Amino acid sequence: MLVNVVSKKFDIPDYHTLEVALKNNAYSSIPKLFTMKPEEVTQEVVNSGLRGKGGGGAACGPKWQLMPKDDPRPAYLIVNGDESEPGTFKDRQIFQYDPHLLIEGIICSCYAINAHDAYIYIRGEYKFFSDRVENAIQEALEAGIIGDKVMGHDYRVNIAVHRGAGAYICGEKSALIESLEGKRGHPRLKPHGKECEWFFDNPATVNNVETIATVPFIVENGYEAYTAYGTKTSPGTMLFAMSGPVKNPGVYELAFGNKMIDFLNEVGGGMKDGKKLKAIIPGGSSCPILTAEEVQEAVLDYESMWDIGSTLGTGGMIVIDEDTSMVDVAKNLIEFYHHESCGQCTPCREGCGWIDNILSKILAGDGSQKDLETILDVCSTMNGKTVCVFAPAVKDIIQSIVKKFPHEFVAHFKNQN
Repeated sequence: MLVNVVSKKFDIPDYHTLEVALKNNAYSSIPKLFTMKPEEVTQEVVNSGLRGKGGGGAACGPKWQLMPKDDPRPAYLIVNGDESEPGTFKDRQIFQYDPHLLIEGIICSCYAINAHDAYIYIRGEYKFFSDRVENAIQEALEAGIIGDKVMGHDYRVNIAVHRGAGAYICGEKSALIESLEGKRGHPRLKPHGKECEWFFDNPATVNNVETIATVPFIVENGYEAYTAYGTKTSPGTMLFAMSGPVKNPGVYELAFGNKMIDFLNEVGGGMKDGKKLKAIIPGGSSCPILTAEEVQEAVLDYESMWDIGSTLGTGGMIVIDEDTSMVDVAKNLIEFYHHESCGQCTPCREGCGWIDNILSKILAGDGSQKDLETILDVCSTMNGKTVCVFAPAVKDIIQSIVKKFPHEFVAHFKNQN
């Protein structure tokens, strides 16, 4: 069930150091890269069907094609490592165990979009991981792997690390860019048509860490090697994180298309201490929850998860057992989102606080059926009425918990009429 595209060298001791990485064939895609034209690299990624692995699942290659051609302004690659989604801890595996793979992916991606400068935006709390990446960049620079001539080729690539200040909202790409520009991390209004991002009014592409780390495999082995994994519509692999009361929590790389229950039992080792499964939040805390019955049918690919009424998200599975109160789960999550809303949009700012207060009321025993109706009504006002998808995502998880586990909320009502 497990595969090795991105995670192939995670288990090699000290692989984060350049000396060990080079002994194990690091940067092996670069010689082939410079035999190709930039548009050929982009087309290879298009053909691979590589999708963004930071939550949205948008196609990577077509995104690169949005970069303007023959533009005199400098182009930028921005790597999104602001991994702040609860239940998600896969990108840090790359930071910790194979930062040189990320650098290799940045070289390939910069060449494809004609960028010479890249920024890695890392979550503020990731001090250890940020230091490890910076050390790898310094090693690569001193060895001539990056810099004015990438491994002796006439192409410049420089990489800088920028640590955020611990704001969840900066995982949203336009808020990330605002932060990178030195402003408050507020998401931007989206353009009517498809276009690239803009960094100080210069063209830019934003991609997730794991997405960029997948590119060297495609460049070196061809798109057919990548599409050999996964499904027709969700080709390739993903790093799936599993947390909660399971025997083997952790991060594992799987091809898309595996059944969720098989992943839980065969890789995760099943539930701990003989507990029964109650639910799983499948792709980070903002994805609609799946009941134990739905988990039996769930398949780990984008389309299958949409069909079952949830999303694959970041692949960060949060497992919940029979003894966990879903009211407590909802309260825990809404406290997080209430705190992390940037406050720019009224439905999000007020809606998160309103739901938080109602859940406090319910947990205190003072709730009623009308409060559940109010929560669902507030959720409807948060959906599709804000600048970014923060509020709709909050709506998804809270609404799904209330609708699928209403009896647990009712059990807290002193007066259940």
